Amino acid sequence: MRLHGSEWGDSAAPQVVCLHGVTGHGGRFRKIAEERLADRFHVVALDLRGHGRSTWDEPWDLDTHVADVLETIEGPATWIGHSFGGRLVMEITARQPELVQRAVLLDPAIFAPPQIARQLAEEELVERSFASVDEAIDAREIAGGLVSTPRAMLEEEMSVHLVAGEDGRLRYRYSRPSVAADYLEIGTPPPPYEALRVPTLLVVGAHSKIVSAGESELYRAALRDLLHVVVVPGGHTLLWDAFDETADAIEGFLAG
Repeated sequence: MRLHGSEWGDSAAPQVVCLHGVTGHGGRFRKIAEERLADRFHVVALDLRGHGRSTWDEPWDLDTHVADVLETIEGPATWIGHSFGGRLVMEITARQPELVQRAVLLDPAIFAPPQIARQLAEEELVERSFASVDEAIDAREIAGGLVSTPRAMLEEEMSVHLVAGEDGRLRYRYSRPSVAADYLEIGTPPPPYEALRVPTLLVVGAHSKIVSAGESELYRAALRDLLHVVVVPGGHTLLWDAFDETADAIEGFLAG
């Protein structure tokens, strides 16, 4: 199934494909595409199945997500994946390495213990809605804890990612059952690190606990000089919390 995508830059330029996290959408890559990449690359940011303007139909397992992406994207590319999107980039690299020229993993959700994955899935199935955009932003700021996300970025996010239901309440533009299923998929073993030997940039948020030290070391041991690791001062959503540092790391990696 072909996915909905947003595009920036010359279609004849080298291709960069962006995959978002479990509660995100392709539009989250707009800023880095427009400000840092579109002058040299053709950037395509997809809405995964169950999210945004792509179909919300089942199934929502890793195999289906990978099949959707590969049906939508033609030819080799540089792949940028945030969170669950990072796990998908790993899966694509292991299955069809000839399509992955370089991989950029932004605080990737490589693996979660099954009990944690189940807890996150159960929490996602709890109804959540907002009376106003300000209420949604306030909830996101509380959830962010010590990490401060620029309010302008949250305002842009809510303007495209919230939709009003028949009851007038605002909800995020994704299927909650699909997100719950995605969390459960993160609880399955990732591909062997030895199968991921492509030039890779791993960007980790200093205040995030998504990527463990053990996972970083396994990556280093398997990829050696193919892996470059950068730690930026942010939480899990790096393109919000540490945009300049993350964008600088990506630009430097792609230039090299």
